[in-house]
Amino acid sequence: MNRHALKKMAGVALLCGGLLCGQALSARADNFQTVESSSPQQVVGSMSGKMVRGITNVATGWLEFPMQIYLTFKNEGVTKGLTVGPLKGLGMTLVRTVTGAAETTTFFLAYPGFYDPYFEPEFAWEEE
Repeated sequence: MNRHALKKMAGVALLCGGLLCGQALSARADNFQTVESSSPQQVVGSMSGKMVRGITNVATGWLEFPMQIYLTFKNEGVTKGLTVGPLKGLGMTLVRTVTGAAETTTFFLAYPGFYDPYFEPEFAWEEE
């Protein structure tokens, strides 16, 4: 292949890549929800979902303790499951409960994102 053909192909590849990136960014921008671009039903539904998630996480945050022991045991073995698992469980219990309290008290704010959860998974019984 000569140099001119290579330059032409590189230019076409850059143009196609740029078009694909622009298309992906515009599609992503269209999917971004705000309070202003949503219907009142969507806002109230998302707001109440955040409040219910917060109340649920305050009430069930303690489930993180056995869940983290189980997950550590399953993924990293018996020794880490019995030693590191309880420490992870204690930490995640505190994080889940405090985050639930924060979501409950700030349910009316569209933060983070459009009433999105502060972290994943949303509930203690879900695996990442």
